[in-house]
Formats: sequence, structure tokens, C-alpha cells
Amino acid sequence: MLFSILIAHYNNYQYFTECYDSILKQTYQDYEVILVDDCSVDDSYQKIIDLTKDDPKVKIFRNNENRGVGLTKKRCIEFASGEICGFVDPDDTLVENALQVIIENYGKNNIAVYSQFYECDAKLQPVKVFPHSRSVKNGDKNFFNVFFEVTHFFTFKKEAYYKTSGINENLTSAVDQDLYLKLYEIGNFKFVKIPLYFYRIHDKGVSQESSKKEKLHKNWHQTIFDTANRRNIKYLYGKKISEIENLPVFLKTKQNSILKKIQRKFF
Repeated sequence: MLFSILIAHYNNYQYFTECYDSILKQTYQDYEVILVDDCSVDDSYQKIIDLTKDDPKVKIFRNNENRGVGLTKKRCIEFASGEICGFVDPDDTLVENALQVIIENYGKNNIAVYSQFYECDAKLQPVKVFPHSRSVKNGDKNFFNVFFEVTHFFTFKKEAYYKTSGINENLTSAVDQDLYLKLYEIGNFKFVKIPLYFYRIHDKGVSQESSKKEKLHKNWHQTIFDTANRRNIKYLYGKKISEIENLPVFLKTKQNSILKKIQRKFF
């Protein structure tokens, strides 16, 4: 079963060498790497070509102009040949048996498999296991992943992806959340309670850079709004969707009651 490791890249050669090294060390070797460069303005693109030129498993593409992470990730999937796909950010890495564990957990009844992950410092030293990852109830119309129960290392069947409307190429953040929610609507998810992914937290990370926080929150709101529309949900907790200014905050508040905490823990 071919596994497509998808990498949306922009100005990240500094960290990509570690990412690539973790891929080379995988115990499961039936994989390809699809990397799409979003017109890096430094010398990262050429350096990656030089680094991987003798590796037939690596296929590198480049956008004609800088288009943002949404379109770049969408193109990654379009170029992929694997039955299973999974995004790895170029500044993050995988544990050595990540692909093996993921593949072993696929079956006829699930379209996506995801795991726990390590939160790491800028040098990729693990600080803790992200505490919110957990198994979720499948088929819940009101599941919006506002507590990030579903996150890295997230993988999915490519055939399932094409049953959705696909990645929203206009998003510049919250792209993964949008993808998770779309896939959740068409099939079952399976959780692996093992950390398989090292997530680097540093000043220039997309979700950490302060200058991008406002846009991130706006995109997250839009993602949940679009999800509610797809599911034909007009009201949430008695309030009209269109009248809610910040859906992530609204849902977190409503779903953070003692009862909801218990339900999340045991169900």
C-alpha cells in the first residue's frame, strides 16, 4: 500500500533537512514524498532539489506564483499516487515507525487514521504530549473539532478525499481543520493513542507567528461556518449561526460545561 507523504513548503530548508531525515528512517518504506514549493523567496527550493536529487521517491513541484498554503496543499493531493495520504509540515518530523503504525490501523470501516503528537521546542526537543488528542464519536453532526481532538499525525484515504469538495484553496490558515471536518462527514475516523509526530513550536510557525493570529482566527470561524452550512445547521445552542461573531469561542464556551467535559473524556 503506497503512502503519500505530502509537504507544502515555503522558505523552510533550515528545518526540512530534519523532516527529510525522519522520512528516510521510516520502518515502512513503501512511500513517496510529494513536495510543492509555494515560490520560496530564499534558496530553499534549489537546496531541496539538490538534497533529494538522487532519491526517486521524492517528487518536487512548484507553484507559478505564491498562492498560499490552501492551494499548495490542494496541489500536493492532486500530485499524490498513494492510497493513503498524510501531511507533514517541513519544520516537523515523524517517529521512525509512524507510517507502519498508521498503515496497520487502516481497515474497511475507516477512512482516516490519526494519532497523538509531541509538542516540541524550537530545537525539536519534546516538551509534552499534546493533551487534547483523543478518539471521537463518529457521525456526530455537532462535532466541530474545536478542542483539537483530531490533529497530527492525520492521514486519510485519497479516494475518500475526492468524495468531499476538497481543500479550500482560498484559506491561508485552518486548512487542516477544514479538511478534517469535510472528511469526518463522509466516513469513520480511527485514533491511535501513540505519539507519532514531532510538532515544532517556533516564532515563525504558521500558527505561532503573532502577525498571523488574527487571520488564523478569522479563517477558523469561516471553516466552522462553512461546515455548519454543509450540514444544514441553522442554529447552535439556540442561537442563529449567522449571528455568532466568533464560532470557535462560542462553541468552546458552550461545550466546556462539566457534562460536556465528561462526555469528551469517556465518549
